[in-house]
Amino acid sequence: MADHLASFGLSAALRLAAALRRLDPAAARPAAAVATTLRDGFGDALTGVRVFVGDRCEGFAGSADGPVAGEFSGALRDGQRFRVELLAPRPAPGSARAEFPLLAEAVRGVLDGDDNATLGDAAAARVAELETTVRRLRNEAAVVDSLHTVGRRLTAQLEVDALVQDATDAATTATGAAFGAFFYNLIDEYGESYTLYTLSGAPREAFANFPMPRNTKVFGPTFDGVGTVRSDDITRDPRYGHNEPYHGMPEGHLPVRSYLAVPVIAPSTGEVLGGLFFGHDQPGRFDERGEYLAEGIAGYTAIALENARFFARERTMASELARSMLPVLPEPAGLRIVSRYQPAATGSKVGGDWFDVIELGGHRTAFVIGDVVGRGVTAAAIMGQVRTAIRSCALLDLTPSEVLRTVSQLVGTTPGASFVTCFYAVLDPGAGTLTFANAGHLPAVLLHPDGAVEQLGEALAMPLGVGADFPQLKCAFPRDTRLVLYTDGLIESHTRDLTEGIEVLLGKLGNLAVSADVEAACDEVIESLTGGRHDDDVALLYVHYE
Repeated sequence: MADHLASFGLSAALRLAAALRRLDPAAARPAAAVATTLRDGFGDALTGVRVFVGDRCEGFAGSADGPVAGEFSGALRDGQRFRVELLAPRPAPGSARAEFPLLAEAVRGVLDGDDNATLGDAAAARVAELETTVRRLRNEAAVVDSLHTVGRRLTAQLEVDALVQDATDAATTATGAAFGAFFYNLIDEYGESYTLYTLSGAPREAFANFPMPRNTKVFGPTFDGVGTVRSDDITRDPRYGHNEPYHGMPEGHLPVRSYLAVPVIAPSTGEVLGGLFFGHDQPGRFDERGEYLAEGIAGYTAIALENARFFARERTMASELARSMLPVLPEPAGLRIVSRYQPAATGSKVGGDWFDVIELGGHRTAFVIGDVVGRGVTAAAIMGQVRTAIRSCALLDLTPSEVLRTVSQLVGTTPGASFVTCFYAVLDPGAGTLTFANAGHLPAVLLHPDGAVEQLGEALAMPLGVGADFPQLKCAFPRDTRLVLYTDGLIESHTRDLTEGIEVLLGKLGNLAVSADVEAACDEVIESLTGGRHDDDVALLYVHYE
């Protein structure tokens, strides 16, 4: 031992008990031998040991003075009591005291002159007790670990359909139910509540012909959020079978004897979001462990559902805001224009992508595409301000360079705005030219009449809000030339960077030049590049000078 009893445990107690067993019970003064063996076994952790038989101290080792850190006692065969006092500056902790009964049995055997067979029984019992405790703690740790694993998975999920099915499957497995169901409430676009459900362990057809459960005496505690209901045999529950028209389970319902139901309650509002229900055709199948797991999963499900609701609400708001600011495209003479805007299909928030087509004097037309750095309502609101500013500057007949420089100054003073990428180009059909400037946006693509593909404006200048100078360039734009503008949501993904995405895009744009249905061809380009799973907005503007 070091300088304290804290490190004394079962292994040390067994070694010390073995040392006591080796003492000769027939020797003179066995109590003194016990005191010396204990003092030596504990080492510096003790200042001394006193052994009493009856009221007399018959043995001591070390210093007989000092505070008693711990003691143990027992009854001898002749009816006398013995007591062992362990002297140390500080009290023995619980971990050491747990082994005192084992030492007491070893001391009794020495003082009584036994063959120590009972000591082996005591040691075996102590080991078995400890093994049982370890198994219990391991099982509890496994339950907690399993619950946390499910919780992390659920709270990371933002799609309601996937979330509720995952919760139902996990809870059905955790409780050992034959089948489980999750009835949950959603709010439609008119603010009205409606109930859906998921199943696990049974085909959906098994419940297709049954109505939604009503707020009966059995279901009431769950739907009212009162608490968990667990029954070894629900058919014998006094609350069961009192409601018309079935007075129990409808004909054809899966048989249920064991029953467990847990409400799913929003932690922020206390609103009952739904209920998890589990059944088994055998009685007595649900225990406290299953109830604990079901309640834990219900708690995580409530948090996840609230997160999903908040996500859906903000995503819808941002998406509607962004869509409301999309322009009604003009139809300039000699130009075929196709546009596409798709808000993020996955991910946490809608971004701030936009495009615009602006008719200018002299039969010229400006084409704009941009992306506000950031997500959600804030990005959509900043996008609206930037779009309006660019349109205003364009109508003042400023050059592309002047438009971007002016708007960059505005972005730099706009609260909440970091920077914005933007490509701005003006087509002059009379001169057959395209004049453009780029503020940190992806390069535009020019499809020449001979089929050649060219990128325009790559890395010309810094984004709006950061850059101050935006040089402009001019290129030929004769009839039958096509211009393609796009945002990074079209080409970038978790498995593909921007450079690779641009290469893939360039390989697919050739179809636009030969397609008889340009609208469908644009949709095909987007679908082939994103697979419908883009986690950022996608904006595309296609211009054909016919």
